[in-house]
Amino acid sequence: IRQAILRELNREGQIYFVHNRVHNIHEIAAKIHDIVPEARIVIGHGQMGGHELEHAMVKFVRREADILVATTIIESGLDIPNANTIFIHQADTYGLADLHQLRGRVGREKNRAYAYLLVEENKLVTPQASARLKAIEEFTQLGAGFKIAMRDLEIRGAGNLLGTQQSGHIAAVGYEMYCHLLENCVRRLRNQPVKTHLEVTLDLPWPAYLPRDYVPGQKPRIEIYRRLARLRNLKTLEDFRQELRDRFGPIPVAAEWMLKMAELRLLAARWQIGSLHRDGADLVFGYRSGNQVKKLANRGDGRLKVVDENNLYCRLKPGEDEPDCLYRLLRHLLRLPTESL
Repeated sequence: IRQAILRELNREGQIYFVHNRVHNIHEIAAKIHDIVPEARIVIGHGQMGGHELEHAMVKFVRREADILVATTIIESGLDIPNANTIFIHQADTYGLADLHQLRGRVGREKNRAYAYLLVEENKLVTPQASARLKAIEEFTQLGAGFKIAMRDLEIRGAGNLLGTQQSGHIAAVGYEMYCHLLENCVRRLRNQPVKTHLEVTLDLPWPAYLPRDYVPGQKPRIEIYRRLARLRNLKTLEDFRQELRDRFGPIPVAAEWMLKMAELRLLAARWQIGSLHRDGADLVFGYRSGNQVKKLANRGDGRLKVVDENNLYCRLKPGEDEPDCLYRLLRHLLRLPTESL
């Protein structure tokens, strides 16, 4: 951040820093001041008084301030040609249209512009948010708005496909879920077993992703992510791991953790565990089935405690918070009685 700000200041330009949370925007401004103490900073957001906000904006327009720390109030109608660097903090929380509008605040004159999308380190980014960030990264040429709109349509779904309304049942449940429900209705009418799969959300501090130098090209990486998300048993997961080795060579650490996360999701789904995260010295399992989770707790060695109708806790021992130890512990807790790990 400091390097990018100094580069803009050295060419006598100005910077936007977008942080869309009013309650701690002053803390963010203080952090930026610590990073670049020589820069002059002003703050602007919609909860400020009209006179106070006007004063801040006038200072920025008159170049009496170098950095404007603001919420998304700047995303439309603001034209300051001298500002050609923008930081978007917690970019994974924005919609695709918002990101496109914010990026359009810079590059409005002859100088080359820079837009930085900031995501917190080790944060679990949802597939939809990742797709939005990839779209903004990919479509940078003039006239990319139409392509971004089409990608947004792919990510969010098309609304009610069968009616004249712009949105309907699909808007309420999402395109993929709508197709899943429709498929199961058809299977019931045909007296076929319905397909059920519990989506498990894991929020653990492991770098789990496909490195670009391991799988080059965006499309192959997306296809691998999609295939991995569709795996439904451990045998196919092991076959998938072997396929990666055959196609791309030895699996790097980040990709191996990605496969381990997929393994833990499959193990958790068999016990109707819908979420798993760490809270201080505890592992917290969010469950969907009381009967299943009682079986899981009873077959353990007394470490799993049902605390309420939604959560199961496991207190970590010293040293068990290390990634490898934590992974082995979870495999041990989630295995079926007939399995040996």
